[in-house]
Amino acid sequence: MCGRFASYKNHKKLKNIFDLKNKNDKIFSSYNISPRQNLSAIFHYEFHNYVLPTYWGYSFLNKETNKKQLVINSRIETINTKLLFKESYLKRKCIIPINGYYEWKIENNEKKPFYIQLGDSELIFLAAIWRKEIVNEQKTRVFSIITKEADRSIADIHNRMPFILNANNATRYLENQNDNSILSEINKIQEIDLNYHEVSKFVNSPNNNEFKCVQSINL
Repeated sequence: MCGRFASYKNHKKLKNIFDLKNKNDKIFSSYNISPRQNLSAIFHYEFHNYVLPTYWGYSFLNKETNKKQLVINSRIETINTKLLFKESYLKRKCIIPINGYYEWKIENNEKKPFYIQLGDSELIFLAAIWRKEIVNEQKTRVFSIITKEADRSIADIHNRMPFILNANNATRYLENQNDNSILSEINKIQEIDLNYHEVSKFVNSPNNNEFKCVQSINL
């Protein structure tokens, strides 16, 4: 499960990688992004790519409890069949640009946070889907991150991971909005080598937003 991530540097590269139509628009930056926070994503409209604000998480009404629940991830294995996701996957794809994400590993009954990244916090592109919902009394875009079984490089930390795309495949994903097999095809040919380090429990609180969140405790 991917429930927290960081997006704080190399944002200028996005404008060239995706040939963004709105190159001067602000890109949100944070060391500690949690569900339902506002951030930036890459969307594809009428043959052009745009960076636009969005919120993390789909909401749905739990019929058993009659309460709204938030869903932040969607499994690639079931995304084509789950009622909540299948229309989005067929029609509304987007990319979430980040520098790394956090996972918590349980060791000796203690949850330890780790920061997972590609190289030295290079840009990582997460495959996601989106739709529109009412958030803070306004209709806006919300997204769910697509997840898959963890690659060997991080399986020791968690058995799931976000579906990460390199720059070429991220563009391909955006441009194939109506292809519901695109990620299965990419998964067969793409290899991602991630690395990770343990970080301070300072990151546990989503209210903490400093470079300390991503720093290794072993420095």
